[in-house]
Amino acid sequence: MKNNKTYRLVVTAMLIAIATVLNEFAVVQLPYGGGVTIFSQVPIIALGYIFGPAWGLLSGFVMSLLQFLFGLSNLSYVKGFSSYLILILFDYLLAYTALGLGGIFKGKFKNGYIDLTIGTILVCAFRLLCHFISGITIWGDYTNGNSLGAVFAYSITYNAGYMIPETIITIIGILALNKFLFPRLDNNGVLK
Repeated sequence: MKNNKTYRLVVTAMLIAIATVLNEFAVVQLPYGGGVTIFSQVPIIALGYIFGPAWGLLSGFVMSLLQFLFGLSNLSYVKGFSSYLILILFDYLLAYTALGLGGIFKGKFKNGYIDLTIGTILVCAFRLLCHFISGITIWGDYTNGNSLGAVFAYSITYNAGYMIPETIITIIGILALNKFLFPRLDNNGVLK
């Protein structure tokens, strides 16, 4: 039992480190946060799929803390306690923690490809929603108009502009793992 916990911790630490490094090498980096990376969400979704949703959420939370630390400069764009709170909660803590639920449908559709595709779309949509909420509440000053419609349009355009490609890349990466890695793992996440 102790070896299994140690193994799980080591694998988790490695995958969170890989996700963090991959996130730092964005293919497209937007000026106020957000960007398109190559597979940076995949390790966290994989942890949730391999070790279960509770472990995935914990892993996603650790990832969210690291993303917040690396994104501290984004705090300089907003003013006031409520703006800081919304930025921290919606752009980091909730958005990245939820990635750990990407494997929540494991075994539900009797096809790992469908399980992972639906789970990945769900968590990426939730992440988009978190960034959208942040966009309409604290980033609205960056719009070209003052109307609520302009704020909504700015937030959805800005955030979907990177989250749609990020979702597609993540689906490709997680499905590749499902083909080449996941079938080789036992119920404890150890290579057979």
